[in-house]
Amino acid sequence: MSVMLCTAESQKTHGSAARDRITLPYPRFQKLDPIPWRPWVMEGVQYKLLSVNSRSGGFTCMLKVLAGVEAPIHHHLGAIEVMVMEGDICYEDADIGGPGDYMFEPAGDIHQPRTKDGCVLFCVFDGPIAGLAPDGSIAGIVDYRVMLEMAERDGVAAGVHR
Repeated sequence: MSVMLCTAESQKTHGSAARDRITLPYPRFQKLDPIPWRPWVMEGVQYKLLSVNSRSGGFTCMLKVLAGVEAPIHHHLGAIEVMVMEGDICYEDADIGGPGDYMFEPAGDIHQPRTKDGCVLFCVFDGPIAGLAPDGSIAGIVDYRVMLEMAERDGVAAGVHR
């Protein structure tokens, strides 16, 4: 099967059926600088919640991790996609992510990331994340509900897309 995309110009000159289907009003860009960073569930980490997904239990957020932080061991119940915006993050010294680097962590991954100099991450959680206790049991789960409750508590829920 092949796919052929039309040009914008051809859609203008060959009728308006496609143009009539445009969803209005257009979505608007959200300015993130005015949203304050708030403490997250991991010590030394702050968040800005951008959207929640009630179907998957996931959420999209920015995470700001202070220098020298090693996250607690945690289990991703859904996949997560991470874009490094600033700083560094790694699991092993041989593979350090920096600004502009992307990482996909599949559902089921259990790990413990760390940062030397701190970082800012754009994260799309496709499902909940579970913090593990020292004995390997689940200490707590963070899903879209928990994130939304935190944002409401912290006074930053107004701009969260639902």
